[in-house]
Amino acid sequence: MYQKQPSGKVEICGVNTSSLKTLSDEEKRRLLLATKEGNKTAREELILGNLRLVLSIVGRFSGRCENADDLFQVGCIGLMKAIDHFNTDLDVKFSTYAVPMIIGEVRRYLRDNNVIRVSRSTRDLAYRALQAREELSKASEKEPTVEEIATLIKEPKTMVVAAMESIVEPVSLYDALYSDGDDAVYVIDQLKDPCDTDETWIDNMTLREALEKLGERERHIVNMRFYRGRTQMEIADEIGISQAQVSRLEKGAIEKIRRYF
Repeated sequence: MYQKQPSGKVEICGVNTSSLKTLSDEEKRRLLLATKEGNKTAREELILGNLRLVLSIVGRFSGRCENADDLFQVGCIGLMKAIDHFNTDLDVKFSTYAVPMIIGEVRRYLRDNNVIRVSRSTRDLAYRALQAREELSKASEKEPTVEEIATLIKEPKTMVVAAMESIVEPVSLYDALYSDGDDAVYVIDQLKDPCDTDETWIDNMTLREALEKLGERERHIVNMRFYRGRTQMEIADEIGISQAQVSRLEKGAIEKIRRYF
């Protein structure tokens, strides 16, 4: 993770980010040509001179629950791939080529290391849908509907919805929704069971008190009937009385509980 140093500097993967070198376009061009000829020293210098680029890209993914060191290292892999595959014969800036390579490497890592495993076909459909959404947004300057996205990529709406939902990163119950100093509100604080109301809690407490007022045999019959799902015949066989007696005791116990309420 990022480590804050006493001087206010930040370290990631043991690298002091405040001291990262920045290369000019001319220096990059020279080092790329030397790297293409097999100069390993030039390649290493080129990598070190572009770590700021990697750092800025990794910062886009800072909201995810991923180790920053891991993302930075993955981004460096993308940088090295960009260096090794860059065509110096083309009139293209290195950063223009490197940025999508680094982003792609980071996204691939996040996709493959997602908590929820999703099939490749579903992921591919999701990314096609996201690309279509971006195209439609640029064209109409508004958020497109799922129907419009599905129509553009010629896929059923239900499959598009499922695919897009499958790549959404899970939210932790302990993610902070609001923070004011030491006072924070977490996701778990906003969850509640609609059945678990104050009235329900009071009723349950009253029921426990009512059960304590019953005789031992009545309490045993109520417990077996309504908490363990046993039949009156099964209870009769277990405690050695007739089914009619069990029925009578059960009705009496229920009447006592009703009066207590």
